[in-house]
Amino acid sequence: MGNLITLPFAALLRWMYSITGSYGVAIILFSLILKLILLPFQMKSKRSMIRMGKLSEKQQELQKQYAKNQQKYQEEVAKLYQEEGVNPMSGCLWSILPMFVILPLYQIIYRPITHFMGLSESAMETVRTAAAALGYNAGANNAYEQIALTEFVSSHWENLKSAAPGLINVDFNFLGIDLSSTPGNVFSGFRWEWAMIGLVLIPVLAAATQYLTTVITMKSNGQSQSQQGSMRIVNLMMPLFSLWWCFSMPAAMGIYWIANSLFIMIQESLLGKFYTQKLKDEEEERAAKREAARQLRMEEARKRAAEQRELEPKRPKKQPPKSGEKKASTTEAGRVGDRPYARGRSYQEDRYEEKE
Repeated sequence: MGNLITLPFAALLRWMYSITGSYGVAIILFSLILKLILLPFQMKSKRSMIRMGKLSEKQQELQKQYAKNQQKYQEEVAKLYQEEGVNPMSGCLWSILPMFVILPLYQIIYRPITHFMGLSESAMETVRTAAAALGYNAGANNAYEQIALTEFVSSHWENLKSAAPGLINVDFNFLGIDLSSTPGNVFSGFRWEWAMIGLVLIPVLAAATQYLTTVITMKSNGQSQSQQGSMRIVNLMMPLFSLWWCFSMPAAMGIYWIANSLFIMIQESLLGKFYTQKLKDEEEERAAKREAARQLRMEEARKRAAEQRELEPKRPKKQPPKSGEKKASTTEAGRVGDRPYARGRSYQEDRYEEKE
């Protein structure tokens, strides 16, 4: 299953390398193409995150209001999300998609013969045997054996290019840096040469770009200063993780990390401006509709009031009672003996008298 997942990624990276002839440029273009493929999902995530950011102030007010009643607070927050049509999980789910690219890419870089070139284990054994005849020592490179074998094949290409069908002459050199090397291993024999300085700079740049990506993402999401302050420790975790990861992995992973972070910064800035303005326009449109509905209700109320005033003169006026006349009270008119209101419309004075 793991190999099936890496197949499309390997094919894409192999195609980029065949076009550019540079392993580093191929990784950068690989990152760009994946970013474009995932863009529709990232757009959905960005829209949700911006809407969440706009609700942060209301959510903080609810938190203060129901500080002693967490159940009520959760109910009010859920009600707020429902009214605004926000799903807090939608932004998180789509934002973690790029993480699933890292593991297949690591497998491709870690095993360039069976994954990047797509050769079988038997074909790799054939290449290993042919390389051993030229002095290759497989036991000295157990950790990254396929990378070491690939480099040996590249340095003896004329003698080994026909060792197996599909074998590729991979040049790991990029801007004078060996992308197959691990930056964490250079300190034992460090020299002030660009090849080693560049290796050390790759993890540092990966951490720096990751931190800038986090800052730009939070600002473009419209999060308040208080939220940014509360997330400060969490925001430092990803750069530190990037620093450790890129020191521990081949430098090619660091190039991907830097390129991916730069593309994310551009994406977050553009999408942040676009959706912030779009949501603002939607809010203004909703406010305009509410105002129009209110004006319509007021206009209908004024019309009804005008119609009432027009009908008022046409209604028959009640004649005031003539002076000197006193209207009999209901009590007296309906009295029978000591019982007031005893008479009704069907009152018959002789109802209970015996008839002859």
